[in-house]
Amino acid sequence: MNKPLHRFKAEFFKTLSHPLRLALLDALRDGERSVSQLQAATNSDQSAISQQLAVLRNKGFLEYRKEGTSVLYHVRDTQVYTFLDLGKAIFERQLQHSSDLLERFRAESVLSP
Repeated sequence: MNKPLHRFKAEFFKTLSHPLRLALLDALRDGERSVSQLQAATNSDQSAISQQLAVLRNKGFLEYRKEGTSVLYHVRDTQVYTFLDLGKAIFERQLQHSSDLLERFRAESVLSP
């Protein structure tokens, strides 16, 4: 089971599996930003940001342009936010389900001698 589409999907998810990469994408939701702006938004050091920006660029999630001495990054396809928001909604439903199970467990524990 080593189909090219499955490999592509796995690489896609792998790219999104890093917390700083997700934070950088979130910081770019409202438009392009420089490395220093991303540094302030994520409270991360410049070398870590540069490393993760390179991964996002190489995997096609980001593009950049130069303006004077600054490099401004932006998301290549803003549909990625639809995908990330869908993932968040699924996660929230899973948490709600777990919370409901916990409440039922607690209620049953109180009722049992």
